[in-house]
Amino acid sequence: QVQLVESGGGLVQPGGSLRLSCAASGSIFSIYDMGWYRQAPGKQRDLVATITSGCSTKYVDSVKGRFIISRDNVKNTVYLQMNSLKPEDTAVYYCNAQKRTIGGAYYNYWGQGTQVTVSS
Repeated sequence: QVQLVESGGGLVQPGGSLRLSCAASGSIFSIYDMGWYRQAPGKQRDLVATITSGCSTKYVDSVKGRFIISRDNVKNTVYLQMNSLKPEDTAVYYCNAQKRTIGGAYYNYWGQGTQVTVSS
């Protein structure tokens, strides 16, 4: 119903920046709450940032002030601008879409992930 494709990952030096993109297709993008998660080797998948359909944003404390999540409903794309990157930011970053209907149905979709490596 919703297909998510991440891009923009890569190798960057500590203190550098990357911009991740998540392109959505298959449904009405604007009504979904969107999020970025990340998973390092041997660790659980953790929330990084969220942006609701109303463009309200939240961030995990470790990235607050460094990362910015945004969305473009015309292009059906959500972004994660990552600045002042640290080695501990190294992970596979996943795009997520969520929606709850008035009738109580829940929808949750994931992209395939994009690798971010911060080396020193």
